[in-house]
Amino acid sequence: MTVRVRFAPSPTGYLHIGGARTALFNWFFARHEGGKLILRVEDTDPSRSREELVRPLLDSFAWLGIDFDEGPHAGGPYGPYFQAQRLQRHQEAAQRLEAEGKAYRCYCTPEELAERREAMQREGKPPRYDGHCRNLTPEERKALEAQGRKAALRLKVPEEGAIIVHDLIRGEVTFSFAQLDDFVLLRSDGTPTYNFAVVVDDSDMAITHVIRAEEHLSNTPKQLLVYEALGLKPPVFAHVPMVLAPDRSKLSKRHGAVAVEEFREEGFLPEAVVNYLALLGWSPGSEEEVLPVAEIIRRFRLEDVGKTASIYDVGKMEWLNGQWIRRLPVEELLLRGRPFLEEAGLWPGAEGEARERLLQALTLAQPRLRTLRDLPDGVAYALRAPDTYDEKGRAKYFEGEAAKEILALCADLVEGLAARREWRRESIEKAYREEAEKRGLKPAELIHRTRLAVTGKTMGPGLFELLEILPPEEVARRLRRAASRIAP
Repeated sequence: MTVRVRFAPSPTGYLHIGGARTALFNWFFARHEGGKLILRVEDTDPSRSREELVRPLLDSFAWLGIDFDEGPHAGGPYGPYFQAQRLQRHQEAAQRLEAEGKAYRCYCTPEELAERREAMQREGKPPRYDGHCRNLTPEERKALEAQGRKAALRLKVPEEGAIIVHDLIRGEVTFSFAQLDDFVLLRSDGTPTYNFAVVVDDSDMAITHVIRAEEHLSNTPKQLLVYEALGLKPPVFAHVPMVLAPDRSKLSKRHGAVAVEEFREEGFLPEAVVNYLALLGWSPGSEEEVLPVAEIIRRFRLEDVGKTASIYDVGKMEWLNGQWIRRLPVEELLLRGRPFLEEAGLWPGAEGEARERLLQALTLAQPRLRTLRDLPDGVAYALRAPDTYDEKGRAKYFEGEAAKEILALCADLVEGLAARREWRRESIEKAYREEAEKRGLKPAELIHRTRLAVTGKTMGPGLFELLEILPPEEVARRLRRAASRIAP
């Protein structure tokens, strides 16, 4: 048997973190098993069945590295892959169930249905369809149709007993028929409901495994009943746990980025996003956390997916992203960070001294970066003098005549090193420490003021490695400029 799995989103225009995790689990499983991954767009409105509405989803999949074997963009032998374009097939299957007496027409209006449900609630009963039209005579149906009523089509659900869902992750889950009612297959306008269309489509596309979010578990008994009514073999089901916010509420924008495109815009690497989402609910069987996608695919088994909800931790995701940033060759890191440098007006072009300084600064900044969005702030000093200085640092290091004198002293020191052609980190550090000792100062009094004058910040890479990147004339100029801004 060739494993065939599918990811079936609605064309909302963006890929939510929960959906991305489900898509990845399908992809991991398909690739681990040497199977096929199918993209099916579950749109119910034919007017929305357009490629441009799917494009944002495809872009997100491509960025994550998920490649589909079949779908609207790739074609395949089981198309069309837009659900709305499969309407005739849905209607044919529904007509067959009606002809076989397994489904019946329901003429109840929405108002009548609501009224009956309210009555059930008042009586303390669960609100469900009461089977009002289940046993209508041909004469009663004709009378209702003569009134101009349009009928929905409902499946006849057994009134007693239970159905068992065999789930690879959750084991056996039992649903009593008392929990179900005669649910709608086709609406009165002839369009299929989700629980009917998904069965027809999954069967037609030879889907062997359905891996989806646990919120769909309650739909599964209905779908199994449809499979049975149509005489079809159901796929294997696996319902993965929800992704919740740290307070265990539903994940939303207030908890940070929730769409794949937002992670991209915030400077996350796709390798890190894939790695993090894989670990949300799945165990690799070891304590390792930084896992390349090839290794995830090699180890992935549905049996290793947990049953409990996973908690989204943006701090952990940023940490993992930092680990992946450190793994990049500096030239590739520069390439990936280019959009953020351009946005900050820091892209110096493909060649030249500025690019070389940028690469050196990037090498120093790399161990501290958590996202690519941090990159411009970490290397800006290599390309331009600071316009402002850290406020706390300014108050601590740039106040009074003594601060002004120390900055001027540092500028003289730098110019002396330049004149002697000793502009290397070891020489710079030696000169700073010797000058501090000669003046009866702590080296930190020179070091902190120099860092603030040159970078505008109080924190960063080692000062002497940082200074070595810049021309000494530029360092001296920034030191004197800072000194000139200190009020006497």
